[in-house]
Amino acid sequence: MVKWAFISDFDGTISKKEFYWILIDTYFPEGKQLYHRWKNGELTDIEFIKKVFGSIDQSEDIIKKQIQEMPLDEHAIPFIHKVLENDGDFYILSPGTDYYIQQILAKNNLSNINVFSNKGFFKDKNIHLEIDRNAWNYSEHCGVDMEVTFKKLKEPYDYVFYYGDSELDALPAKYADQTFAKNLLINALIDNKQPFIPVRDFKDVQTFLTEEGWIMKG
Repeated sequence: MVKWAFISDFDGTISKKEFYWILIDTYFPEGKQLYHRWKNGELTDIEFIKKVFGSIDQSEDIIKKQIQEMPLDEHAIPFIHKVLENDGDFYILSPGTDYYIQQILAKNNLSNINVFSNKGFFKDKNIHLEIDRNAWNYSEHCGVDMEVTFKKLKEPYDYVFYYGDSELDALPAKYADQTFAKNLLINALIDNKQPFIPVRDFKDVQTFLTEEGWIMKG
């Protein structure tokens, strides 16, 4: 039997909207200018995330409610269950933080899913990141090194899929046996001459895996 896994980004992939945009649009309008500075290379990913997450100034109850209401790809949760039902393993690889990812998984009875992301915690009305510079997958730019982490996760498997939506996802995509891409990741992979399958959502991904025999119909 082929041992396989599906590794997915979270923000903009499992969720329909990046969590940092939810916070910016709701609590931190100044973050829009910060976003452009980040995209212009003036800030690292982790500097941008820390600033946004540290500018909420709300109670944890309010933030937890915001997390529970985060819009998800409606096909994502059923897809994860399908992967597990068909002897695949599912991982989430995200440069965001497990603070909100774990809450979403718990809500959907998926607390057993392994998440590789920056450790986060709530304190003094804001979300803080706990970055371990001695971690095996530490990245000065992102906190969690997407490329190094993916390569390590892939080691025990015969075949590994990856799904993402941003330029940063091009790093782990280099080592995937098959990549599903949407939004900015498509252009990044075209520029890098990396093969991929363009998709709109997890329904498209499931259709492909079903046609290829990875997931059984029904």
